[in-house]
Amino acid sequence: MMNNSNTWALVLAAGEGSRLRSLTTTPGGLSVPKQFCSLVGGPSLLQEALHRAEAVAPRQRICTVVAAQHRRWWEGPLWSLPDANIIVQPENCGTANGILLPLLHIIERDPDARVVLLPSDHHVRDEAVLARALRQATSLVSGHSEHILMLGVEPEELDPELGYILPSYSDRRGAFHIAQFVEKPSITLARQLIDRGAMWNVFMLVGAARLFVQLIEQRYPEIVMEMRAVVKRDASYPNDAIAAADLYDRLPDLDFSRHIVEGNEDHFRVLPVAPCGWSDLGTPQRVADTLRRLSDRSAAVETAVAATAYLNLAAQHARLQYAN
Repeated sequence: MMNNSNTWALVLAAGEGSRLRSLTTTPGGLSVPKQFCSLVGGPSLLQEALHRAEAVAPRQRICTVVAAQHRRWWEGPLWSLPDANIIVQPENCGTANGILLPLLHIIERDPDARVVLLPSDHHVRDEAVLARALRQATSLVSGHSEHILMLGVEPEELDPELGYILPSYSDRRGAFHIAQFVEKPSITLARQLIDRGAMWNVFMLVGAARLFVQLIEQRYPEIVMEMRAVVKRDASYPNDAIAAADLYDRLPDLDFSRHIVEGNEDHFRVLPVAPCGWSDLGTPQRVADTLRRLSDRSAAVETAVAATAYLNLAAQHARLQYAN
């Protein structure tokens, strides 16, 4: 772990996991978001993300944003985090709002914070490779004060369901300017992109907290102003959720990639990451493929039906372990 007093990690754990709902619904009909499930019966994806965060920050500077309606599942895994590091959203209003709220909390405590954003619902086969890239990114970001670094993983296969980052020229620090973002290309286009050096967009970002906020504020100044007021009020009345709930009732659903990154490409750079067995587990087929690679008995996970059984068991375990 790097000893940098201004480096924070922010684990994003407020998503609903709706695309995998068919896999993560227990026999009793309870739908468990995938970040609270385990692929192979061990730690949940959220717990794996928290461990991933420790590659760049100590526990006292690891924060997570969670949803109020998921309390039964996150209270257990987050027991070791300081209470102030658990930022609870009244509801999910997209990744831009999900990033903004905890970043403003972090800035209140550390105005010079540099933040590593980590999704909590991904699987990584070779964590050591990713950890090295995260540490490299945090060391580079001080020289990229006006840029946010995006990690781009070298593709291991053609996947038209993922986002791709096409790099341009090197900035001579190990990162690259970005020529183009391409979301969910056709198989043909994905092959062409990979041949041109494109990387998978894994939504792991590193940069100054204030820069993230500035980019959101350029597009949505009223939202940032109101969110700041909620954060300041929360600092004075930590148990008062009325102001946040009122604001979230009025917030639009904003996607960080679509509503903030697009048109702001000059503020981003991409840092290549060697193949590390990354998957966002975004579809039943991708879950089945990941399980197949993990299992010595590939026939047991040949189809998404087997994946359903795996995740249903994990979801049931999560419900039994973390329910109030």
